[in-house]
Amino acid sequence: MTAQLSPVLRDARRIVVKVGSSLVTNEGRGLDEAAIGEWCRQLAQLAQAGKEVIMVSSGAIAEGMKRLGWTTRPSEVPALQAAAAVGQMGLAQMYETQLRAHGMGSAQVLLTHADLADRERYLNARSTLLTLLQHRVLPVINENDTVVNDEIKFGDNDTLGALVANLVEADLLIILTDQKGLYTADPRKDPAAKFVHEARAGDLALEAMAGGAGSSIGKGGMLTKILAAKRAAGSGASTLIAWGRAPDALLRVAQGENIGTMLVAQTAKQQARKQWMADHLQLRGSVTVDAGAAHKLRTEGKSLLPIGMTSVEGDFSRGDVIAIRDDQGAEVARGLANYAAAEARLLCRKPSHEFESLLGYTAEPEMVHRDNLILSR
Repeated sequence: MTAQLSPVLRDARRIVVKVGSSLVTNEGRGLDEAAIGEWCRQLAQLAQAGKEVIMVSSGAIAEGMKRLGWTTRPSEVPALQAAAAVGQMGLAQMYETQLRAHGMGSAQVLLTHADLADRERYLNARSTLLTLLQHRVLPVINENDTVVNDEIKFGDNDTLGALVANLVEADLLIILTDQKGLYTADPRKDPAAKFVHEARAGDLALEAMAGGAGSSIGKGGMLTKILAAKRAAGSGASTLIAWGRAPDALLRVAQGENIGTMLVAQTAKQQARKQWMADHLQLRGSVTVDAGAAHKLRTEGKSLLPIGMTSVEGDFSRGDVIAIRDDQGAEVARGLANYAAAEARLLCRKPSHEFESLLGYTAEPEMVHRDNLILSR
């Protein structure tokens, strides 16, 4: 199987890496320190090369099972939650120790799908992750299995990896698994099965090729990875499904080497995000800005600061999509509000150093950050 070079892989700057349970736990026999150490070494090298990397790691329940002396995965939800609580300690400790050995800070972030469905929690999670990346701290993300029942029963970290890719507008989602990638059929049963080097993310034919879960430890099979790639493509992120034990897998991918199955997003990242906000018909309100602020938005690509706002209309919450209008009422842009309407009214014409005295806290200095803003036509 000859690896192919891909500019999509080589040019990816913000990368989400998802690693499965069978890889981090060596098929359930506790955490595989050597394997995690290897990935942490590569992650640190990528960060030093200017990449922004987020790790989505399975393994908490499997590690908890080992620490509790359980040889088979329980079916009862309270037992699974107990295993997750115990195992999360070891998982976080392992990543922290290994990343620190390579000069990288780490942070544990526990998310549920509900965190990413709620507008305000979505924006909070996004701000936290981007701030960690700015400080060269590598976030290690897992589902918060301890408190959310249906995350254990129906969730999987392939889907979470895709949701995180959407959240941070990643260029690339790398799903490391115990398989080489996607075949046209199960190669264990069909000798005529062919390896898929590259395909279009979201192609329905891919779902017909994907089989069920092959491991007794993990939850996700190839189908969940195909569906995750489809979801990631919605925000413009391509996906690579690759064998996690391949030597220097992450470093080779960053050099453009396609070592697995590449599922290419058909929509560019910025275009996908702009389309999402442009099509968001349920605007919750608007802010009016002065001529100077409107000019900076239109011509300089700046964020909207409250000091440039003159009035606020509607009753919106943090994370809602709002319109930004000039003093003639024309829509200049739209984007995600960092402050609710009641707070925004207090901040009109105010500099950021006064926010805390007015609100009792400061979230962000911008009303709408330029990353969450699109200009209107």
